[in-house]
Amino acid sequence: MAEACARRVWLFDLDGTLVDSCPAHEAAFRQAIAEVAPGLLASFRYADHTGASTREVAVRLLGDTEEAARLARLKQRLYRENLGTVAVFPGARRLLARLTTAGRAAYVVTGGSRASVERTLAERSLDAYFIDVLTGDDLPVSKPDPACYAYACEHWGLDPGAVVVLEDSAHGVASAVGAGLATIHAHVAEPAPGAVAARDLEEIATLLEKDAEPAVETDAEKDVEVSGAG
Repeated sequence: MAEACARRVWLFDLDGTLVDSCPAHEAAFRQAIAEVAPGLLASFRYADHTGASTREVAVRLLGDTEEAARLARLKQRLYRENLGTVAVFPGARRLLARLTTAGRAAYVVTGGSRASVERTLAERSLDAYFIDVLTGDDLPVSKPDPACYAYACEHWGLDPGAVVVLEDSAHGVASAVGAGLATIHAHVAEPAPGAVAARDLEEIATLLEKDAEPAVETDAEKDVEVSGAG
């Protein structure tokens, strides 16, 4: 993971990566489905759709119909009404602050709607850490399509070789790895193919802080300097 952490540009997923919002998203989906399409509720599995935009999930469930549009609008409204239940993961602010101090660039690439994403970042005081944000309203495709992260690199003029992506879902990892980007799979013991694992954000922050510490000169190195002086 040290090699990935040395990259200058960091692309962050948001939901499930920096903020523990997946329970709130799932609850909003279930409540919306129960109202708009109750026959689908028993078979709905939120985990099957992580990384996809709300609109895309609604279309998967109901086709490109007015009912799908109504489901998406209702789900988004319900989620925003419950933003107070969404917590920032331990280590997130510490990690972002470390990147800022080190002069690294940080961006968000997420399938969430712009309205929800901007409110989440602002209400959790995370927005100032990021140069820019791409949401499901901006991206041409959803994760796991590699074009999602390829578009982000092109849009911001980023060198893929300088980029590392932080994701929490297999779909997100597949998108980043498919775009040829170094990828850290957070909050897992075993990473999805192509990524390296980090058990939590604290682990990543600690590694960055250690890398920033000045090297401690050993007694042997001091002796060499003294004997070679003059």
